[in-house]
Amino acid sequence: MKINPLAGKPALLEILVDVPQLITAYYTGIPDPSVPEQRVAFGTSGHRGSSFKLAFNEWHILAITQAICLYRKRQNVSGPLYLGIDTHALSVPACATALEILAANGVEVMLAEGDEYTPTPVISHAILTYNRGRKKGLADGIVITPSHNPPHDGGFKYNPPSGGPADTVVTSWIEEKANALLEARLKGVNRIPHAQALRAATTHRHDYLNLYVADLGNVVDMKVIRGAKIHLGVDPLGGAGVHYWSRIAEKYQLNLTVVDETVDPTFRFMTVDWDGQIRMDPSSPYAMQRLIGMKNRFDLSFACDTDHDRHGIVTKGEGLLLPNHDLCAAIFYLFQNRPKWRKEAAVGKTLVSSQMIDHVTAKLGRKLFEVPVGFKWFVDGLLNGSLGFAGEESAGSVFLRLDGTVWTTDKDGIAPCLLTAEMTARTGHDPGKIYHKLTREFGEPAYDRVDAPATPEQKERLAKLSPQQVKLTELAGEKIKTMFTHAPGNDAPIGGLKVVADSGWFAARPSGTENIYKIYAESFQGANHLHRIMAEAQTIINDALAASPSKPGIPSKPKRKKKP
Repeated sequence: MKINPLAGKPALLEILVDVPQLITAYYTGIPDPSVPEQRVAFGTSGHRGSSFKLAFNEWHILAITQAICLYRKRQNVSGPLYLGIDTHALSVPACATALEILAANGVEVMLAEGDEYTPTPVISHAILTYNRGRKKGLADGIVITPSHNPPHDGGFKYNPPSGGPADTVVTSWIEEKANALLEARLKGVNRIPHAQALRAATTHRHDYLNLYVADLGNVVDMKVIRGAKIHLGVDPLGGAGVHYWSRIAEKYQLNLTVVDETVDPTFRFMTVDWDGQIRMDPSSPYAMQRLIGMKNRFDLSFACDTDHDRHGIVTKGEGLLLPNHDLCAAIFYLFQNRPKWRKEAAVGKTLVSSQMIDHVTAKLGRKLFEVPVGFKWFVDGLLNGSLGFAGEESAGSVFLRLDGTVWTTDKDGIAPCLLTAEMTARTGHDPGKIYHKLTREFGEPAYDRVDAPATPEQKERLAKLSPQQVKLTELAGEKIKTMFTHAPGNDAPIGGLKVVADSGWFAARPSGTENIYKIYAESFQGANHLHRIMAEAQTIINDALAASPSKPGIPSKPKRKKKP
């Protein structure tokens, strides 16, 4: 694994994004829809890209927003649309563009008071709060964010009335319409000037911050946190929740310190990630160096990514917890401390999350719901309360309210952070200690993920992998128990392959947002066994891609994202 020499160090001036040039490229660049990389493409988390690469320009936002307006009309979605942004440089201009289209189409738009940044879970919370008890005139939302992506990226995603990420049927329809508008050079796009859109009778202001904060006590036991007087540290990483944390501390009288409230679209205050890029990833030990260095100042500390739908937990004893460890501790605690939840409420996990979750779920006597990568698969279960908890290995999770009803149907980084404070206050053990208690019972797995570049053609080939293409009968010395391309929980295609043996597994899939593929693996026999699994998985992937016209671009040893 080759780590960039800058990894974990403060960002140097020469790698900072030139914000004026980025914004200029947004307004002046015109994408060519005949070039695949310049078309509208909804991955697992909406359309993402950089204006420098003609992948996220004003034309994209004009086309996508008009397509959403057409979709709303087609589906009779006539309630307000909740519109939120994060702190990436491209989010503000994209929001201005979107408002011009929404207002021209007569959509009731809810903008944040004071143009406050708005986390992804806050948009989901607002949609669900409005829709509760309604059968018609339902609300939906748009979140303008590329999540933890580098500062030069922009992102745009649609949340339908269910409050969570739109499913593939919805995004495919919007994507097709948006690309048709690009091909027609925006003919059919309704637009009015921004100043007129702001004054429109359909444009309203909404107090996202205070309404969300006031409701947090219904999903996390704030009284037990306050009573324990534990000292909490928070680093918003310059993201959309930057002003939420101090309001949370004030509202619930918590001993909570926000270590930095700086907002800077260059994110120059970050330590750079493993590959030398600035990335606001709260699960990366390189990006989290600042907070890790403060771990002894607090009983517990945490951070969220730029749109605050993912989280990272730092403890005195462990430093930064691996996301899978935090998920296991949360599941173990929640299902023993939420007496109003339904007895049949299940645990939801993505198929690339740790198998330790399976063991913890079985110990609790709960059902496991294993789905493909993508939080959209959890939306229905969270809405009807059949899922008590839903989580994914990339540090995203959400859980029900104390009374067993839905909180959000999108990932919420804020609530899981506060949950770790609740469990620490109530049990006297932080999530790192709780996880190690579980490993004494089930063993301590080694887990890893590697990423490697892949062309769109190679990604397509990998997504169509089948068990018949795997010639091996053993995985790292153990008989292969099962291979599947559809998730056990809902039989949905995983867009790749998962191979399982008694004490280890691997899964391979193309990324839905970047031109890379990913291999995930885990072993309950330690690091050496894990390395064998990884090597054999790489052989399988190389064989599957061997017939690709672009096969020279595939490295024999992809770069590893995290240490096992």
